[in-house]
Amino acid sequence: MPDDRLIVALDVPDALQGLQLTQTIGDAVSFYKIGLGMLTGGGLALANELKQEHGKRIFLDMKLFDIGATVEAAVRGLAQFDLDFLTVHGDPYVVQAAKQGAAGKSLRILGVTILTSLDRGDLDSALIKPGTIRDLVQERAGRAFEAGADGVIASPQEAALIRALPESAGRLIVTPGVRPAGAALGDQKRVATPASAISDGADHIVVGRPVWQAADPRAAAQAIAGELAQL
Repeated sequence: MPDDRLIVALDVPDALQGLQLTQTIGDAVSFYKIGLGMLTGGGLALANELKQEHGKRIFLDMKLFDIGATVEAAVRGLAQFDLDFLTVHGDPYVVQAAKQGAAGKSLRILGVTILTSLDRGDLDSALIKPGTIRDLVQERAGRAFEAGADGVIASPQEAALIRALPESAGRLIVTPGVRPAGAALGDQKRVATPASAISDGADHIVVGRPVWQAADPRAAAQAIAGELAQL
């Protein structure tokens, strides 16, 4: 059985390329992330096809952020597809609205703390309050949990801090920004290897380019799964 702690991000332009990639990877991966980049390229249709026809687990990475009523309505619509994870921004009112929209469904709501591509300079430009990213991520995670989030999204470098929170008991920590040793960092600024992310408290890791840009995506996914199997 493939290790569902590994989530492969299908960050390709459209559903056709996404489906071809999953066919190339085959049974080496059971969990896929579909994000905004594919939304206009058939992403929702692909998510439904992978879930219903191929038995894959699906993480829909939409990072919803709007007034509460709009978030609730959007989540209610998405929840009908019987997918597994959905991201919203981790602001408490957004999380609460999303949970209301997902009521009665198995869809798990994950709150985004601070995007893994951001550093303190980016936060200053956005007028985010002073403090280290690590402290702000831990604080935002705690507030998201208090608002009812089933889990949070955070970089591997903050996973241990979040897992140390009493509120994190029974909640998920999903970490993007994971790069196998020797892989290019791309636009990610807060990264770690797959094994270290899991060891620090993450339940799932998200890996994109190191898999889908590899000459052999299946082998790349198997190598990451092999690393996790040694934990």
